[in-house]
Amino acid sequence: MTYVPKGSAADDTYAVAIDPKTAGWAHAGLRVVEIPAGGTHSFATGESEWIVLPLTGGCTVHAEGEIIELLGRESVFSGATDFAYVPRDAHIQIASGVGGRFALAGAKCERRLPARYGPAPEVPVEARGSGSCARQVRNFASADAFDCDRLIAVEVITPGGNWSSYPPHKHDEHRPGVESVLEEIYYFEIEGEHGFGYQRVSPSREGGTDVLAEVRSGDAVLVPDGWHGPSIAQPGHTMYYLNVMAGPGDEREWKICFHPDHTEGYR
Repeated sequence: MTYVPKGSAADDTYAVAIDPKTAGWAHAGLRVVEIPAGGTHSFATGESEWIVLPLTGGCTVHAEGEIIELLGRESVFSGATDFAYVPRDAHIQIASGVGGRFALAGAKCERRLPARYGPAPEVPVEARGSGSCARQVRNFASADAFDCDRLIAVEVITPGGNWSSYPPHKHDEHRPGVESVLEEIYYFEIEGEHGFGYQRVSPSREGGTDVLAEVRSGDAVLVPDGWHGPSIAQPGHTMYYLNVMAGPGDEREWKICFHPDHTEGYR
């Protein structure tokens, strides 16, 4: 299943629980946990590295003898947040006095890196595109912004009425210096009670991924291959999505190829 409506990937612990096995691939995963005020959540990282990313609220992350305080944020539309990186083969506890929702962006990995704090002021914020294709990209764990073994993760804010993830692009072939193989998860939040958007993924090969989904808060779209984009925000409703990526390449890099009908790239 490539379109994952809200609740369809939930379990007794997580509002969203996407792992490599359920996604039908090898590396990328995403969990969203809701912690009540004064509550805690514990988990074993297993074979994956993870980033604890506040969607709403703040928390304290206990990892490897480290205590990492995250101020968090009021909502994903408030701005970039601080975050915590936690390594594979560790036991983690998240405690939240105020309560909140927290994304766990993960990737199966080989190296065991130390637990670390990612400050919000150090998150590179990029203005990408222009006009009706303008959007904001928060590169908190892009390949060149924060050290991980395999995980790449960014946030995108698309103003109401705009297109993002555009022009359509792909990263499903290994072509050194040109394109890298990356599995990708889009997780959506839409501003406003009745807000929605659209996500397109079109085939890059015969029998490839073909999705046109109306997305709302809490939905996800999986991109194992194919041209992805555009992501379209309903007028009057800002769209947020969290991209979680990981792949098999020796180099942790985000190399993309634009659709041949849109070789001009970002405008």
